[in-house]
Amino acid sequence: QVLLVESGGGLVQAGDSLRLSCAASGRTFSYYRMGWFRQAPGKEREFVAAVNWSGDSIVYVDSVKGRFTISRDNAKSTVFLQMNSLKPEDTAVYYCAAGSYYRSTYYWKSENEYDSWGQGTQVTVSS
Repeated sequence: QVLLVESGGGLVQAGDSLRLSCAASGRTFSYYRMGWFRQAPGKEREFVAAVNWSGDSIVYVDSVKGRFTISRDNAKSTVFLQMNSLKPEDTAVYYCAAGSYYRSTYYWKSENEYDSWGQGTQVTVSS
């Protein structure tokens, strides 16, 4: 497993932007598929975005397409989630996750396909 630490959350207004970071340590970061999930109060955790080891295969949930961008810097063992045009419904705890084995993109939206998780960072968007 790899140790993941998220940062960059905060309180913003609707329409603002935030950039989340997830720093990894422990094992070779570049081997991992990386994902972002979120959990709003009273709701189940949901998939947001994921990127493969090289950064050339990316999947987003429909609700964030065109607003969020996932990227990674393997030299810095960090994955990012740039969030633009934030909406109140984006309010949630955002979790970084790592998957250590190959899976086709079909499976990326399932949290069962990730074996390491961060502690989460709170994002609150006011209207």
